[in-house]
Amino acid sequence: MKNLILGLAYFLLAHFVTWFQLNGQFLWGWFQKNTLILALFGIPISYLYIWGTKYTVQHFDGIMWPARFIGFGCGIVIYAVLVGMFFKEGINLKTLVSLSLSVLLIFIQVFWK
Repeated sequence: MKNLILGLAYFLLAHFVTWFQLNGQFLWGWFQKNTLILALFGIPISYLYIWGTKYTVQHFDGIMWPARFIGFGCGIVIYAVLVGMFFKEGINLKTLVSLSLSVLLIFIQVFWK
């Protein structure tokens, strides 16, 4: 269970930081003017994704698919939360269904043995 928690934590942190790396340009002028610096942040962010994959795959005894689905689901959830917070974009029915499917995807991978 420790590996799964570590994997989830790395994926969540990676998606959180990536969201700002990619969408900060729409919020702050500094991000628009410093794209090279933001691109360089991709190096440490990549490590977060690598570690998230590593620990999640270890938790599932070397099986790759659960790590991919869990990483994807975490990204969708983080994206929805941050877009709602910073851009005040509401959640319509289509987005709600998509979010529900993402959460369901994570639960299926974690709990379905």
